[in-house]
Amino acid sequence: MRFMKKQKLYFSRKRNYFTLRKILSCPGWLSPSDAVKHAERETLLYVACIQLDSSKPDYLSTVDVDPTSNTYSKVINRLKLPNIGDEIHHMGWNACSSCHGDKSKCRNKLVLPCLLSNRVYIIDTSNDKEPKLHKVVEGKDLASVGVGTPHTAHCLPDNTVMISVLGDSKGNSLGDFLLLDADSWKVKGLWTAGDTRAAYGYDFWYQPYWDVLISTEFTAPSSWLKGCDLDVIQNKALTGRSLNVYSWKGRKLLQTINLGDEGIAPLEIRFLHDPKAQQGFVGCAFSSTVFRFFRKTDGTWEAEKVIAMPKIKANGWALPEIPALVTDILISMDDRWLYVSNWLHGDVRQYDISIPEKPRLVSCVFLGGLLSVEGLVDAESAKEPLTIQGVKVEGGPQMLQLSLDGRRLYVTNSLFSAWDKQFYPDLGRKGSVLLQVDVDSINGGMKLNENFLIDFNSEPDGPALAHECRYPGGDCSSDIFFAKD
Repeated sequence: MRFMKKQKLYFSRKRNYFTLRKILSCPGWLSPSDAVKHAERETLLYVACIQLDSSKPDYLSTVDVDPTSNTYSKVINRLKLPNIGDEIHHMGWNACSSCHGDKSKCRNKLVLPCLLSNRVYIIDTSNDKEPKLHKVVEGKDLASVGVGTPHTAHCLPDNTVMISVLGDSKGNSLGDFLLLDADSWKVKGLWTAGDTRAAYGYDFWYQPYWDVLISTEFTAPSSWLKGCDLDVIQNKALTGRSLNVYSWKGRKLLQTINLGDEGIAPLEIRFLHDPKAQQGFVGCAFSSTVFRFFRKTDGTWEAEKVIAMPKIKANGWALPEIPALVTDILISMDDRWLYVSNWLHGDVRQYDISIPEKPRLVSCVFLGGLLSVEGLVDAESAKEPLTIQGVKVEGGPQMLQLSLDGRRLYVTNSLFSAWDKQFYPDLGRKGSVLLQVDVDSINGGMKLNENFLIDFNSEPDGPALAHECRYPGGDCSSDIFFAKD
């Protein structure tokens, strides 16, 4: 009897310990290694879903990813947005590990920028299984400071959310950053100081220890929101090929690194998670390359190509060859592995970046893509179509999200609705999927988990396109860490 009481007391104290630890660590983690060692396994996943029926609103789905749950691998909640025609895309948080130690902050608001409507939705995730709409920042609020097409959201440690924009309020090219107050959610203004602005915008990452923010470039929103025009993409005057380097403290554009024709459309950018790291990687979509960027001894920044995907000869396609089209990259929290998704070729690649200057390909898993389309490529390049649980996967792997312990990689296959319909007509009709890949985080290696599938073709309101994913407790592409000295 005494033993049972002691046992109950032990487990009660253990639960209280983890509850207290969760509160104290809110809204993030002290360091990347702390996140890897102590984060609990993810049980929920938020997925941005674009409704294919244009008369119905987009929504945020909550997916059960707990294998011990009786609703594992199912959508357990759908938060429908109040408007139509939004095209939610990327997501960010009101607070992350950059705010660690500030007990006044909590990671409980998910920020959803919309590409087509210019709105920004603020979602309250206090009830993590049933998020609720908290606030709507209207497109006119962005237009009041001259910008539109909001894209990537990152929290700042001063209770501000920073969102990159791809253009001005009329759809012309412009690279800048919108600031929102994370309490009132009112527009505070634009981040860049001085008269110099980047020609284009897209993604960004900041590293305060080295007084730097680096952003990437795409093209003017008016050039791509209605579909992909290959002539525009290949035109040096219309599509970005540069990294833009800012002073974090001074908020000024200091340097532009031209990547040339080997760096067409640098999109997703990731610093190493180590807050003192002086380097990272950027994926260049249309040149199908990955560049390493790094700080030189004189304090300026440089970039070098470290990965190049081969093009595949095509039969009767829009171009003589099919580029891999690097649409997402991701770095594991321990800075050991780099993951790259090739939307057109259909593969996800895992690279060992223990030596960042020389990434080493370790594993590759095929999850669809154009190379599986019958007759499009020659036999030596062709891949088998992917079918899982009786569902044929349309499209290719696109957005990636990795568990904090590095063992589970979640993959969606929608890029952008207009492009989905253009490159993968069946994807644009049937909707997309969410897949999970098991990862060997010690030796390297990937294998598709065939017990997990979310088929967004069978959604209650009709087929939907799944894009970016986020965990309630933070993840490998939204958390930024601050050096403590």
